[in-house]
Amino acid sequence: MNDIHALTGAYAVDALDAAERLAFEEHLATCADCRTEVSELTEAAGLLTELVAVAPAPRLRSAVLAEIDRVRPLPPLPSITTTSVASTERDEPEENVLPLRRRPVRAALVAAAAAAALIGGGLAITQPWQDEASQQLSAADRVLAAADAEEVTLDFPDGASARLVRSAREGRAVLVTHAMPAAPRGRDYQLWLQTPDGKMVDAGLMPDRADQTVLLTGDASRATGAGITVEPDGGSPQPTTEPIAFFDLSEAG
Repeated sequence: MNDIHALTGAYAVDALDAAERLAFEEHLATCADCRTEVSELTEAAGLLTELVAVAPAPRLRSAVLAEIDRVRPLPPLPSITTTSVASTERDEPEENVLPLRRRPVRAALVAAAAAAALIGGGLAITQPWQDEASQQLSAADRVLAAADAEEVTLDFPDGASARLVRSAREGRAVLVTHAMPAAPRGRDYQLWLQTPDGKMVDAGLMPDRADQTVLLTGDASRATGAGITVEPDGGSPQPTTEPIAFFDLSEAG
């Protein structure tokens, strides 16, 4: 089997078939490097018990499968042997075997095992140490991929467009813009959710980017609409101008 060293990760997460496992275990009996790496990978597998399984976006599985053939683990590094210069008193050189620098296998295992869980079990792995931006991106993806997602699209005279997507099940809404001009100097675009009684509730500020996906803050499950206004820099507690865009969720489809 070519490059059998590369099977350490798959062996540690029990992802080999019977023939591959038998061949690798025969190799393992004669390869100290692979035994060490399998031991480290198995220990790192314990980190997966600290992760939380959540339902992924439907397109996540296909994205993983599309990329998996492009990623290949490296085999263990070979032992490095150097020969020292003989001293004046000795005619024969000494050989010093340098200790191996192990690869950072813990992070690699978590990624590999997460991919295996995605393919085999249909679950995505949420890491407790994810930063807030990553968590917001995941929430936006869940809204866009939700089975109950409904949307309203508005086109502006200057060619810009904005699409609001709301999932009542997720309780969130996402704004997707294209070619959106920046807010005037000293001003910000502010987002609002309209409650059933017609009140406009702050849903966050839009960054000054033409093409973006913004997760609105607040509970959108019962919102009847959403709007964009131009507000003083930093935003306002209540709208101070008429909306430049209003998404009527009663017309969402």
